[in-house]
Amino acid sequence: MNDKVFHKVGRRPWEWRGKPDGDTERRRRRVPGTKRHWLKWRDVHNDKSLTRERVLADKMPLWWTLGLGAVVLVTPFLSNTMIGVVTIFCIYAAINVLWTLIVGTAGIFSLATLAVVGAAGYVAAACNVYLGVPWPLMFLIGPLTGLVFGAILAAPSTRLDGLYYALLTMGVAEICRVFILQLRALTASGGAITNVDGFIPEDWFLQRPGLLLGFAGAFVLLLGALLVWRLVNSERLGMLLRVARASREDEAFAEAVGIDFRRARLMVFLISSAALGAVGAFYAMYFGSISPQIFSLDTMLLLFAMMVIGGLGRAEGAVLGAAIVTFIDKGLIELGPPRIILVALCMIGVTIFAREGLTGARAQFRDFRNRKSGEARARRTEKGGEAMPEEATEVHDKQELYYRRFNKRLRDRLKQLITPDLIAEHKKDPLGHHSDGLARVLNYFRRGEMADKYVIHRMKPAEERFRIMAISGERGRPPRVVDDREYTDIKEAYHAVFLLRVNDLMES
Repeated sequence: MNDKVFHKVGRRPWEWRGKPDGDTERRRRRVPGTKRHWLKWRDVHNDKSLTRERVLADKMPLWWTLGLGAVVLVTPFLSNTMIGVVTIFCIYAAINVLWTLIVGTAGIFSLATLAVVGAAGYVAAACNVYLGVPWPLMFLIGPLTGLVFGAILAAPSTRLDGLYYALLTMGVAEICRVFILQLRALTASGGAITNVDGFIPEDWFLQRPGLLLGFAGAFVLLLGALLVWRLVNSERLGMLLRVARASREDEAFAEAVGIDFRRARLMVFLISSAALGAVGAFYAMYFGSISPQIFSLDTMLLLFAMMVIGGLGRAEGAVLGAAIVTFIDKGLIELGPPRIILVALCMIGVTIFAREGLTGARAQFRDFRNRKSGEARARRTEKGGEAMPEEATEVHDKQELYYRRFNKRLRDRLKQLITPDLIAEHKKDPLGHHSDGLARVLNYFRRGEMADKYVIHRMKPAEERFRIMAISGERGRPPRVVDDREYTDIKEAYHAVFLLRVNDLMES
């Protein structure tokens, strides 16, 4: 006796499914300070096994854990140079994530992100070097400075938007750089503040233990930036801004639904600026100094390249773009100036082939695959109005496709019933008892859709004057007149409608 052999067909991705116990209470832990769960589980019913299963609906936290965990595990085994590169990547990724909040979530196209980081770093470093403030307090001075500086930059955003605000913030960053260079107290050092205290002991500075400690601090900084992203973008502020941006006219739509659009944008801007201030203080402590280079246009363009390559509006895009650009700019420093050309080529390639950066390539590939599959199936479509289920991927309700197939076969059958004798029978008695063939045709006409359905309109009450019209099928839209011919006999009008429907059937 031969056993049946089943072969796997189609594209069914492997997915782990749990077996929940219906007798125990389900407890889901939330992220501290939010209403979000750590993992988004969803219970589904398996139609084959008739059991309840639990699947992971949102796998993004799992990928974040695997990616960041890999960075932590691999970095201690790298060389000293690569450990410094990974640390710089964490700093740039934290800046990029917070910048994405401003540009993507708040919708404020600000180019003064590094100006906020630099101003907070300079104030924190000056307090430490010239006022003797201990380095732990720099983590308070930095966010406060970033908050104040962000409030100054946020004021014009209520009046300006788009390109004008971007040019304004770019000018602010350049003014900060020139101001630092012209300070007499910093003239001897070229505008830099050196000998800044930090969390790395002096004996460990530029040594492997110090590099690992600096990486640990930068990694915690990146986690803090991701936490700020999560608390803002996934909670009430981010949801309000996403609802407001659902309409083309943001402020008008937001006011109509009761959302204070400007206040929400300013809140996101201020929160991001305070977090950028903390990054600036960490920057000064990690390097032990800070220079006007942080305000330069070159550094800002590198951050801009990270956002273009990774993708705007998504935290994973900011981190992925920062990893690629940092590796090319810092890890391949032996290449010299050609590495900048390599960054530019990456930007051009991503903008040409990817619609929303590398993080949006997956969705773009799926759309491309479905479109090409639909085009290939459309070339095999049978003429005559029939659409097979496998040939119309755009139609989600497959019952509609089967109805089209049935309707086509029905029309082909009814066309064979249309004969001169059947038309003469209807003309003789449109409202009487009919033969089986004529009854089938009339029943099909009566079941027709309301749009463009023919009706008889009486011109005036108590008058035998009729005209044929077609219903629009849209609420509030009047019917249209088919022709200007008037009928004085109701039976003649019924037969005229029948002839119009017969012509439509034969031409379908």
